[in-house]
Amino acid sequence: MAGPETTGATDATDTTATGTTATGIAASRKKDAQDMEGLEAGLDALDTVQIRRTSPTEVLVQKVLPPIVAVALVVVIWKLLVVAKVTDDYKLPDPGLVWDALRQLWLQGELLDIIWTSVSRGLFGFLIALAIATPLGLVVARVKFVRAALGPILSGLQSLPSVAWVPPAVIWLGLNDQMMYTVILLGAVPSIANGLVAGIDQVPPLFLRAGRTLGARGLVSARHILLPAALPGYVAGLKQGWAFSWRSLMAAEIIAKSPELGLGLGQYLENQRNNSDMAGVLLGITLILVVGIAIELLVFAPIERRVLRSRGLLASAH
Repeated sequence: MAGPETTGATDATDTTATGTTATGIAASRKKDAQDMEGLEAGLDALDTVQIRRTSPTEVLVQKVLPPIVAVALVVVIWKLLVVAKVTDDYKLPDPGLVWDALRQLWLQGELLDIIWTSVSRGLFGFLIALAIATPLGLVVARVKFVRAALGPILSGLQSLPSVAWVPPAVIWLGLNDQMMYTVILLGAVPSIANGLVAGIDQVPPLFLRAGRTLGARGLVSARHILLPAALPGYVAGLKQGWAFSWRSLMAAEIIAKSPELGLGLGQYLENQRNNSDMAGVLLGITLILVVGIAIELLVFAPIERRVLRSRGLLASAH
């Protein structure tokens, strides 16, 4: 039978062990808390986007200088080929002759009119295509029967060369602006709609379930959930849709000729071909290329940067 001294010693031992265990648990919890804080700090550092304004010098070096150097290199190679007489002069004119053709158009006051005729048509046709393709893409993406019926047709129309629509459009509508816009729509609508469908397909289902829980259905869900979540794919479709709009318009202007249509870039290019003026042909091609690049850089590139930046996909603001 244990005496009082033994019982007291046992209680003291238990108390000491309990205290040691409690101290170990507290230390373990403290260490876990410190580890968690370190992990959260690391994740916050990864998620943090360092936003800073790009200096004018960086813009000049990174954005402006490279294309200028590339253009200068092309002109130099072109000049060397002319000097080496790799082909007849009428097939490859001197770059100076192209510059003279540009200068002549400017002095005659026709340059801006020619460019504006095509740009205004292209932008207006693109806006119409946007208004048609956006609801069409939403319906195709969300309604299974419509997708099964129209999905393959949209993909087929997207792969069909735009120039194929010019002859039937001329027969249907005649030589007028309505014919031009029809060709643009048939070229741009499938690209924009398919881009939106692809973007919606990549929206996590959790977003839609969360929206339904909050009462977002129908048009409200499309406006506040589907379109914002599908924005990267939608913007890619818009860029491709503009490219198809511009290509379709140039094909229509090259083929269709009428005083009612005015003189656009495509018709100017065709006129120079009929005159066997290779300098004018190269100038027309250059102007078409410059306008396409300018619209991309001034309109779609800023939109794309803003979308990517809002999702933390750009390291700095430009």
